[in-house]
Amino acid sequence: MERTWADTASPGVRVGPIGQGIDRESGDCQAGAWSMAIGKMPYWRSASRTATHAALMHRFANPARFLKIARPLTGWLFWPGLLLIVIGSACGLFVTPADYLQGDTVRILYIHVPAAWLGMGGWSGIAIAALMQLVWRHPLAAIAGRAIAAPGALFTAICLMTGSIWGRPTWGTWWEWDGRMTSMLVLLFLYLGYIALANASARDGQGGVSNVTAIFGLVGAVNIPIINRSVVWWNSLHQGPSITLRGSSIDGSLLWPLGLTLLGFSLWFGAIVLMRMRAILAQNKVEARMQRLARG
Repeated sequence: MERTWADTASPGVRVGPIGQGIDRESGDCQAGAWSMAIGKMPYWRSASRTATHAALMHRFANPARFLKIARPLTGWLFWPGLLLIVIGSACGLFVTPADYLQGDTVRILYIHVPAAWLGMGGWSGIAIAALMQLVWRHPLAAIAGRAIAAPGALFTAICLMTGSIWGRPTWGTWWEWDGRMTSMLVLLFLYLGYIALANASARDGQGGVSNVTAIFGLVGAVNIPIINRSVVWWNSLHQGPSITLRGSSIDGSLLWPLGLTLLGFSLWFGAIVLMRMRAILAQNKVEARMQRLARG
């Protein structure tokens, strides 16, 4: 016995042509909804469960529903994040003591560490968005990947620049081809390549990124564990992991301002991504309207 999406649609969703889920309130297609032929599997164990998961996955596929949440959430992330950055940076610069070995140069870690964290975290977000785009065909996932790329590249570049500034008085050189620095440089090049591919697909009339760009994002995720484990796998000028499940090797007087800046920059990063997603959706809406006007 075969069942399709039409047989298992969740409440509030009616079924349009070719099995597309359509919201009863807005009338918008939940893009990415698909027909499901179940075959010999029991309906109550397969079709209904898959339909429920699909309905949850595409709950926020409607741009209007997403924007309703994203608009206030942007402010809730941006301003608290900025406040935490200011407090953490001020405490790191003027309150915490200098390191007994590195002196005042250690204070750059309050920017360097969050930048490294968000550079890697940004690409992890791109990989997750790519997976959602390729597997579940979620339309906002493609837009999210495109929105993450630019701030992710910026924070990666900041990580490399602050690391070089710190390395000059500490190591006696601006740059050294050790595993951590080289893999972070590779990450920056990956970001630039992703942005180029995303811009090319945008010029082709797509709102987000192409499947080729999404695949590039997934493949590039291989570099993330390489960055993380580079100080363990190879001889490196960098110290080993400072924070592990066993605890932290960073003194408490330095750790709490670092936690503030890390959380603040993370909230700020999230706000920037939401603002970019909103801008991309607005641009797509304007372009669609212009195309309709051009057709008369």
